[in-house]
Amino acid sequence: MNPTYLDTGNLQISVTAGENPAPIPEARVRVTDPDNGQVLQEAVTDGSGQTPFLELPAPPIELSVAEGEADRRPYAVYNVTISAPGRETLHIGGVEVLPTGRSIQRAALNPARTGGFNVRNLQLSPHALWGEPSSREPEAEVKPLPDPGGLVVLPEPVIPEYVVVHDGRPEDRSAPNYWVRFKDYIKNVACSEIYSTWKTEAIKANVLAILSFTLNRVYTEWYRGKGYDFTITSSTAFDQSYSHGRTIFQEIGVVVDDLFTTYVTKEGISQPLFTQYCDGRRVQCGGLSQWGSQALGEQGWDAVSILRKYYGAEVYLKGAEKVEGVPLSYGGQVLSQGSEGEDVRTAQMQLNRIAGSYPAIPVVPADGIYGPGTQEAVTAFQRIFHLPQTGSVDFATWYEISNVFVAVTKMA
Repeated sequence: MNPTYLDTGNLQISVTAGENPAPIPEARVRVTDPDNGQVLQEAVTDGSGQTPFLELPAPPIELSVAEGEADRRPYAVYNVTISAPGRETLHIGGVEVLPTGRSIQRAALNPARTGGFNVRNLQLSPHALWGEPSSREPEAEVKPLPDPGGLVVLPEPVIPEYVVVHDGRPEDRSAPNYWVRFKDYIKNVACSEIYSTWKTEAIKANVLAILSFTLNRVYTEWYRGKGYDFTITSSTAFDQSYSHGRTIFQEIGVVVDDLFTTYVTKEGISQPLFTQYCDGRRVQCGGLSQWGSQALGEQGWDAVSILRKYYGAEVYLKGAEKVEGVPLSYGGQVLSQGSEGEDVRTAQMQLNRIAGSYPAIPVVPADGIYGPGTQEAVTAFQRIFHLPQTGSVDFATWYEISNVFVAVTKMA
């Protein structure tokens, strides 16, 4: 093991079927050192398809929070092997673990093929702050809208159910397109672009910049207006860093869950601001400096103040009112013990459907009354899907229940 790994982090493997999001229990997981093959941890997935969080060595936390230390890789990388009866074996290289944090690595296992070679290798790209720096050309903060004769221009930004990510440069026809759920895309980009060890307000500022960047591409139909069949690319020469299948940092995921309908804008424009950003160390730009935002977070700045430093004092935050792909939008009131009504009944019905695939969630009467049983079911759901375990249905929990409900319903 690397002798400079003086701290520890935690890694959980979440295993699902490749053909649908059903969890795979009793999958065998092995974590090894990529330098010498030493087995560091072994585990078996539970009924929700998850291992416990496994403690692993990681570099000192100072390397990931201070720009002056950025010349050394601030995270550990591990190889993970996952196998299950009747499934292919998956080898994942480059799984990232930051000190003090929680990393979540999803693994989708395809059915084994009769007489075929049932081993698949996935090598994850290095983190953007450590790998090749971005080379984006400057673009206008406010874009011309597409010709209304061709594409439909919405009066207000809408949160799409999916974004179509072109995994390469726009003109590369050999690169695959991935349909990625909007929140999952934002989590992937944020975990590719910044570190979870940063101050929470710096993480929020960066997530809001990523959200606005993405929603500007969506709202202006930037690539579809040029004749392409995708929403955005993974090339940092044009867009944001996206690594298909990458490790997700729970601390960043929680921020995305809370903010995913929010974007940066200015008075007098209908579109999300095109919030350009760069690392601020190897590359300079006219927008947010990632390392600069972390330094401001260390000084106690809040997310909005950080954004206004880089994009102007007149910017403000706005929330999209429509979220596509969910049966019912959040009603605005936190549901907890003592709550009653149709929103409670909706959450109960959706949780009961989810419990058919995730048996750790107890089934409760769908009576519209939020009692101890409903609180227990919500807490179990929050634990499985990496939300704060409050036992209450807030904005983030409501939309995650809705997303998982839609996914398991499609499995039927």
